[in-house]
Amino acid sequence: MHIDKDLVAASATLLVLGILAEGESYGYAVLKRVHELSGGQIEWTDGMLYPLLHRLERSGYVTASWGTSDVGRRRKHYAITAAGRNVLAERRSQWDVVAHALNAVWQNAGLPPSPAPRWA
Repeated sequence: MHIDKDLVAASATLLVLGILAEGESYGYAVLKRVHELSGGQIEWTDGMLYPLLHRLERSGYVTASWGTSDVGRRRKHYAITAAGRNVLAERRSQWDVVAHALNAVWQNAGLPPSPAPRWA
């Protein structure tokens, strides 16, 4: 299924901050986690993720530090900050309001419930 770019853009910050709230990570692992969480339905590219990580770092929502992987490769690791956790909580509340409104309008329009995701 194709996910419209507007929906990807609207959810990207929440996904990245949520993944980093699970624990420190590096770019490729974030890409894999998004793919995993979406049941393979969302596939981001490096060109989409890294500008977002850099913007979150400039905004003070994540910190970055260089580390070494188990195989000795240098990787930039990202961690959520207290400000990032605050933004995540605030945006989650906003997302919940939008999701509730959408569900109500779909129900009022007589649309059938969405099928359960394949990966659920």
